[in-house]
Amino acid sequence: MPLNPPALDDRSYSDLVADMIAAIPAHTPEWSNPLPGDPGRTLIELFAWLADTILYRANLIPERQRLAFLKLIGQQLQPAAAASGLLGLALDPSFQTPQDVVAGATVTGPVNFETLADVDLLPLTAQVYIKAPIASAQLASTKNLLAGLKTLYNLTSDPQGYLTTPVFATGAEANGIDSGADTIDGCFWIALLCTKPNPAAADLGAVRTAIGGANGQQLLSIGFVPSIVPADPFAPPSNESPVDASWSLSAPPIEGAPVYNALTLVAGEDSTEGLTQTGVVRVIIPQAADIGAPTNDVRQDMQAGVGPKPPRIDDSTVASKLVAWVRLSLATPLAVSWLGINAVSIDQRTTYRAIVVGTSDGSPAQSFSLTQTQIDIASFELEVEMAGLGFVLWQPVDDLSVLQTAAQTYVLDPEAGTVTFGDGVQGAIPPQSGRVRVRSMRAGGGSAGNLPAGSLGSINATDATGRPVAHITVVQPIATTGGADAETLATAQQRIPGLLRHQGRAVTASDYQTLARNAPGAQVARVEVLPLFLPQTRTSGVPGVVSVMVIPPKDGVQPPCPRAQQPLLSTVVGYLSPLRPATAELYVIGTEYVGLGIAVAVEVRSGYSLLEVGQAVETALRTYLWPIAPGGPGGTGWPLGRGVRSFELEVVVSQVPGVVEIDGLALYVPQAAGGYTPLPLDASGRSELSLERYQLVEVLQVAVQAGPDGQEQALPDLTPPTQTDTTVAVPVVPEVC
Repeated sequence: MPLNPPALDDRSYSDLVADMIAAIPAHTPEWSNPLPGDPGRTLIELFAWLADTILYRANLIPERQRLAFLKLIGQQLQPAAAASGLLGLALDPSFQTPQDVVAGATVTGPVNFETLADVDLLPLTAQVYIKAPIASAQLASTKNLLAGLKTLYNLTSDPQGYLTTPVFATGAEANGIDSGADTIDGCFWIALLCTKPNPAAADLGAVRTAIGGANGQQLLSIGFVPSIVPADPFAPPSNESPVDASWSLSAPPIEGAPVYNALTLVAGEDSTEGLTQTGVVRVIIPQAADIGAPTNDVRQDMQAGVGPKPPRIDDSTVASKLVAWVRLSLATPLAVSWLGINAVSIDQRTTYRAIVVGTSDGSPAQSFSLTQTQIDIASFELEVEMAGLGFVLWQPVDDLSVLQTAAQTYVLDPEAGTVTFGDGVQGAIPPQSGRVRVRSMRAGGGSAGNLPAGSLGSINATDATGRPVAHITVVQPIATTGGADAETLATAQQRIPGLLRHQGRAVTASDYQTLARNAPGAQVARVEVLPLFLPQTRTSGVPGVVSVMVIPPKDGVQPPCPRAQQPLLSTVVGYLSPLRPATAELYVIGTEYVGLGIAVAVEVRSGYSLLEVGQAVETALRTYLWPIAPGGPGGTGWPLGRGVRSFELEVVVSQVPGVVEIDGLALYVPQAAGGYTPLPLDASGRSELSLERYQLVEVLQVAVQAGPDGQEQALPDLTPPTQTDTTVAVPVVPEVC
């Protein structure tokens, strides 16, 4: 049974009043009518209120003991995790010179965020294009055209046709654009566009001059988001090494031939870690003379868009704004969900500086409450006023009790927002009358920060001199993720047994499972550990390999089944990697589902609605096969690798209220071309869907045929019948005056 400490006395105020009134006949039988308002009844209620207050304080004793135990083993409640994301910024067309935006700008929305880096906000917008291959259905019709182009351009080989295709115009592509399968050249082309409508040639030249160092060397911040939903659920959440990629900027062509200057990445300012995760790449823009673009006008250059030239833009409105092209060349295929310029990373915290939190009285083990809770440990800096030295920065430690010297240290409780100093032996005591000041800290977080794309719409920014930078348009291409509420005492109690077992190290399968569930900022409903399983090849028995499968939560039991997206996988692998043994090869993976269709025919008891019983049968089947709670035989999700047997599902259907008899139940698997194929039956007329040890079932369709009791029902068909019509529908073009 669970070890939940009971309340010392669970009687409420009402219970105490009722107990005393019930005792009146035994002690004062002459008091026969103790109604509300009677002076004696008032005294009873007064003493009941006093007793209820005493019981409330007494019942706090078990909770105080639990808190004391947490402190005894050196544990604190975990602070809230802050959601993070990415923004694209754009200047108003009235600004034609770069604007500096310093870090810490407030982004307003349902929950406020802050920018995490400085941005050289350039007077440009961008549209990303790819050279998309011609669809196979159109290849035959373009064969003669391509042969003619070979002759026209005097090419040595047959050209490969492409379509200039804009991507990410409406936001991020969840499934991503694959540089290998979706382009013919393995490149993404970012068209840098002037913000002015209908600009003249002089306007384009002025923009090139402005971004090319006329007011100092400028940096271009390029936002990058890898595919949010991995095509292969067992693919690693990020590449183990940086992607083989290069950035270049188009220059004025020489005798019609395109010229590209390699862009230099700013050292230490690639938060994408080599295009392996969501972040911002900052590149140095060359001088204005080296910025240009080939023409899109075939009357000026008959070979516009041919070969290594940028994709040809036939829309004159867009082509007239073209300042230059940024080319991202990828040597290996990579799926990209979003690319954009003037990008900056954000998170759900607020920065505070120079806050005095108290004055020391010279006593040992002093504790001060900060003005905020849910503190970001990495950004916290604390100063103490020292005689003759002013404010001196003190250093944080995890535990003062392990110190053997009176060092200038303190312990921060980030969840509660408190700092505690030593006793003069284990940690120094702040000098009497010395002020304690927070030099800087960032605080905030919570699940409220997990916002869908497009939720953040404005920004309050300043430049390096503190002047406001107005008229900035904000684009939020992806959802903010990673926010989690502060840990509760009950959650901490559940975490402690696992903590005592794994001691902050991932060694056994249960260690990986416990740690993955508790990864800060990761919302995980289920974790499965597959030792010795190499996900890329689906191979078991590989020494040193550990695969951790994570499944996110989802409300209800409606399809599709929950799938881990890239941010969740990256968060968990980032938390587990430092905790694993050096010899362990760790993979954090999503879930591979096997589709299933179910057809069932039932007879319904008299008095029950056929429609309601049919819906209840479908809900019962979907719930039983659901991968997370309340699914599965044990209510914790369908077991990993367990096959689905038709006779087991018949038992589930038979338990639905109103079902008298099951006339049939069949299992189907989906076909790649559409429709379903029934699974073969065994000698007893039953079927089974077999699963590998790393797979789960996903119910794609349930068809229920319900009829009255006594009338045998035939199994429904999962494939809808072909629609026929004896009439002929003809589109009519309306008359226009």
